[in-house]
Amino acid sequence: QVQLVESGGGLVQPGGSLRLSCAAAGFFFSSHIMTWYRQAPGKERELVAGISPGGSTNYADSVKGRFTISRDNAKNTVYLQMNSLKPEDTAMYYCNVFRNGRDYWGQGTQVTVSS
Repeated sequence: QVQLVESGGGLVQPGGSLRLSCAAAGFFFSSHIMTWYRQAPGKERELVAGISPGGSTNYADSVKGRFTISRDNAKNTVYLQMNSLKPEDTAMYYCNVFRNGRDYWGQGTQVTVSS
């Protein structure tokens, strides 16, 4: 059974940093692309960043140069380091894996950027 558990969200001032974690279980983690999505109130869920099994990464234009996705295959965990946070980064952040023809999601972790 696939399980994704996000943590690390919170309230941070503009310009601050947060590090999100997603602990995965129930599948062969190191062979799957892992992604972070976010959804702000009233908006559609959007892709933030993704990382391949080999470590190749891609980012939404809105977060390039500020966010860094990484993975630790020994710990079955994917991270999202978020720097220079802006109010528009406020959203629920979700970890995702696509496996056997379907998407799996964690419960999400809330990130709020406000002074």
